[in-house]
Amino acid sequence: MIDRPETEPTPLDDAARAGWLYYVAGLTQDQIARELGTSRQRAQRLVSRAISERLIHVRLEHRVSGCLRLEAELARRFGLKLARVAPSLGVGVDPLPSIAPTAAAEIERVLRAAEPQVIAFGTGRSLRATVEEMTSMECEQHKIVSLNGNISADGSASYYDVIFRIADRVRAPHYPMPMPVIAQSTEERELFHSLKPVQSVLRLARDADVTFVGIGQMSDDAPLLKDGFITADELRAMQALGAAGEVAGWVYDSDGHYLETSLNQRVAGVRVEVGEGRMAVAIAGGTPKLVALAAGLKGRLFNGLITDELTARALLA
Repeated sequence: MIDRPETEPTPLDDAARAGWLYYVAGLTQDQIARELGTSRQRAQRLVSRAISERLIHVRLEHRVSGCLRLEAELARRFGLKLARVAPSLGVGVDPLPSIAPTAAAEIERVLRAAEPQVIAFGTGRSLRATVEEMTSMECEQHKIVSLNGNISADGSASYYDVIFRIADRVRAPHYPMPMPVIAQSTEERELFHSLKPVQSVLRLARDADVTFVGIGQMSDDAPLLKDGFITADELRAMQALGAAGEVAGWVYDSDGHYLETSLNQRVAGVRVEVGEGRMAVAIAGGTPKLVALAAGLKGRLFNGLITDELTARALLA
């Protein structure tokens, strides 16, 4: 049996070429079929596969008028410095595939600035999806830093940590937070904070010019629970105290005030706080996030929001 040469085209090569011809070159499916020497039906399937396999990323550059109106109203109602609203995909559909490209475009805009900046990132599903939508860039003038720890309770790396992924995309100096998301005790947290390399990262994160974070709900499907950072008993205890949401592991109530609890005292990373002249941008959407988003907006925990149409309307209702 002869091994296939590495240069021989694969089905994914055909899909990538079809996707490029359709979305970038602007060819019709009939033209793509002639270019590839195949049928129109197969050309259509190849274009679809280019999207499903994430070989091609589609980003809406034109800002829809309805989204613009929602952005203006969100900014006015909640005192936001930045509001971006992505077109919704429909009721009951996960809005993240629409939100992520919009958030990626905003992060890229920040990274294109010539003036050096420190840009902090939280963790989570929304940020990971956002990073996957970003294009490659050379941003050696900036520093990117993790806002919270990247180690789970069992010592494994957090699956949704994004600092290394984004560093690969933008070629910028990066500073991970080498400690647990939530320490086992306040003493353990202080031990990590006493280490000089950790202190340097903490200072960078606290003084970041721009911060991008996801928002976690504190209902029974809380990301902190699903990802193994807290136990079911700890979640119930926080719920009893009025927990509404969390950002970078820090839990807050329905008024957007951080709770003074033993759990928050064990969060190893930096608390998200809007400083003068600095931006803190939340990336989130969907029905499960509404309570957490509304509380965070009420407490002015962030002054930027990237979400989708349905979530924006619900927040404004």
